[in-house]
Amino acid sequence: MSEDNLSQSNEETTEPSGAPEPVTEPAVGDGPSVGAVGDAPEPAVSVNTAEDDAPSPAETVEESAPSVSVTVSAAADEAGSGEERLAQPEPTPSEAAADYDRSFPQLEKGEVIKGTVVHIDREGVLVDVGAKSEGIIHPDELSRDVAAEAESVVSVGEKIDVLVLEAESADGSLILSKKRADFEKAWDRVIEAKETGKTITAMVTERVKGGLVVDLGIRGFVPASHVGSGSLKTNLDKYVGDTLDLKVIEVDRERRKVVLSNRDADHAQRQSRRQTTIASLAVGKTLTGTVRRLTTYGAFVDLGGIDGLLHISEMSWTRINDPSDVLKEGEQIEVQILKLDLENGRISLGRRQILPDPWSEVVTTYTIGELIQGTVARIVPFGVFVQVKSGIEGIIPNSELSYRRGVKASDLVHPGAEVEVKVIDVRPDERKLTLSLKQARQDEEIRRERKAVDDYQGRADRESPRYTIGDAVRRQDDNDD
Repeated sequence: MSEDNLSQSNEETTEPSGAPEPVTEPAVGDGPSVGAVGDAPEPAVSVNTAEDDAPSPAETVEESAPSVSVTVSAAADEAGSGEERLAQPEPTPSEAAADYDRSFPQLEKGEVIKGTVVHIDREGVLVDVGAKSEGIIHPDELSRDVAAEAESVVSVGEKIDVLVLEAESADGSLILSKKRADFEKAWDRVIEAKETGKTITAMVTERVKGGLVVDLGIRGFVPASHVGSGSLKTNLDKYVGDTLDLKVIEVDRERRKVVLSNRDADHAQRQSRRQTTIASLAVGKTLTGTVRRLTTYGAFVDLGGIDGLLHISEMSWTRINDPSDVLKEGEQIEVQILKLDLENGRISLGRRQILPDPWSEVVTTYTIGELIQGTVARIVPFGVFVQVKSGIEGIIPNSELSYRRGVKASDLVHPGAEVEVKVIDVRPDERKLTLSLKQARQDEEIRRERKAVDDYQGRADRESPRYTIGDAVRRQDDNDD
């Protein structure tokens, strides 16, 4: 290579550029490379290797320039943003009012919301519902009972549900109704009970044709066949004022119709108690039960989910003509288990077994030969049963009715008649008391005769001597002499 070319090559390599060209990404990333500038020969590259290892001042400035540019740009944006904020105009009064209104919940007509009672007076009840002003409940929208005082329905500080009647009335007031909110809640409760099978309670308000009307917050109807045991002979009037457990069997909100069943609710409760009760049953055990149903032959007693039969003959030591004479439906009584047949679902109960036995005192109460009073209970072919003191019954055999032959008992006494009888035999171990009507009447006749004689003799002693036929005969004899 010639000296001129070598000198030219050195000048091209070492001469700084007056205005450096923009550095492309590969130039910055790949480091200095002189060969990229021109087509200089190999020796020129090797001569300037030391200079190329250190980046030039121009390259250092160029590499740091982007970060400075970003910082300046961000500061400029922030300054611009601040200028924009400073440049925003103040809101007008109408806009400020609109913003204030939007800060409160927007209420809609028919919406049910919660609120707190803040004031009560004659004009109504003020309720805070979180709106820009309190809502008012007028007296006629407070309760279904128009005669109820506001203080008896709500109290200051109480949280209640209300329904929005008018979000903004003509005078800007918020008009609310507690009565209608309660009505909506009642429907929701009834529908939920129907869907879930839940038992609800309600008070019976009146007896109508075919059943009962109950108050659920809405009007509900319980057919007579679904009251208690379902017997159509049940006296429905006695349920008025009582609170019943009920199952919803039909609901129609559009027609405002709700039909319920007390029988189904009772059945569900009894089934839940049944298994517990069965496990505790044992012959001879005394339990407390509820009379569920009366029949002509006895009473069915609920022992807790399962019924037992209390036969009429086991109700008392004395004879009972009808179970209703001593028991009534719904009454709580103590009974003893006499027989247990769970396979066939039969439980026999007794009540007289836990009552004092009047026969145990018969020996000390009655003595043979004593005259006592009694009531004719019934007439049977072999005699007459008479109920005496303590409720026990004695028998007057036909042979002890009268001294006359062929006389029928019905000719002498009738059921319900009060009679005086004589005790002629007492056998407590056999539960037998034998009485006599004829002996009592004979004794009565003897007493009457004796009394008549005594009365006559008493009168004779008090009266002056009387002139008799004997006296006349004796006097005549004396005259003849």
